Amino acid sequence: MMGRLTGHNAIVTGGSRGLGRAIALAMAAEGAAVAVVGRTVEVWDERLPGTIGETVGAIEDLGGRAVAVQADLVVPMDRQRVIEEVHAALGPVTLLVNNAAFTAPGRPGSRPRPAPPQQAGAKAAWPTFTGTPLRAFQRHFDMVHAAYDLMQMVVPDMVAHGGGAIVNISSGASRMPGDGPYTADSDGAIPGYGSSKLALEHLTQCVAHELQDGGVPVNALCPSKPIATPGQSYFAATWDEYGSDTDFAEAAVRLCTVAAAEVTGRVMGHEDVLDGSFRSYEHTIPLARNAR
Repeated sequence: MMGRLTGHNAIVTGGSRGLGRAIALAMAAEGAAVAVVGRTVEVWDERLPGTIGETVGAIEDLGGRAVAVQADLVVPMDRQRVIEEVHAALGPVTLLVNNAAFTAPGRPGSRPRPAPPQQAGAKAAWPTFTGTPLRAFQRHFDMVHAAYDLMQMVVPDMVAHGGGAIVNISSGASRMPGDGPYTADSDGAIPGYGSSKLALEHLTQCVAHELQDGGVPVNALCPSKPIATPGQSYFAATWDEYGSDTDFAEAAVRLCTVAAAEVTGRVMGHEDVLDGSFRSYEHTIPLARNAR
């Protein structure tokens, strides 16, 4: 497959479903060889379908090249093993998409299980400050540590290659709930997830500042509108308007092709990438409706 990313080897974390899967498919369609990294090799909850093997299979069905790498990115040895396995299977890493995330409660069980019985229309609620133990809050930041570690490990490959790109996937949750006081129509807040995404955005800019002269653009990409992925749908809110996962994936691909001298250190909504403006992200997510 020939395309804008031909000749690149990419890592996409959290690639079993949702935005990670869409990004992996889009990158492969543009010619990249893709390592699909994640924990899920067997569906453990019917509300969260998809495995890394299924993503790889979909890429191969379209004529692309991909490899599945199972890893729990919270574990440092697993992160090191990811790089070793990708080097062995594909070669040096020139593109990295840090998409994997955690939202308490979010760790898979020890074996597959059906969804528990619920009242009609009921969904899991967004985790609250008072309802999130400290350790669960800390686990969100484990994913920031994972992104930090993976970036450090692949940058030598990118510099030796003469360039590459890093895209860190963030979220409008990093800006929720905004300034108070609040009303019943406020967007709500996700303390652990949102705080970790804000940390990832700042880290993105710090890394971009250091790597610009090495020809490696480093940017953070947020959905301009909520996107109805399995993970998002698992939680409580419904929204007035949704974006497309394929559009979001296209924005990620475009950020893999920009020049570090022109677009780096930015936190952008995907629509501002697609329209070519590359404007800094503003919190314009529509209000949640009918949250339960």
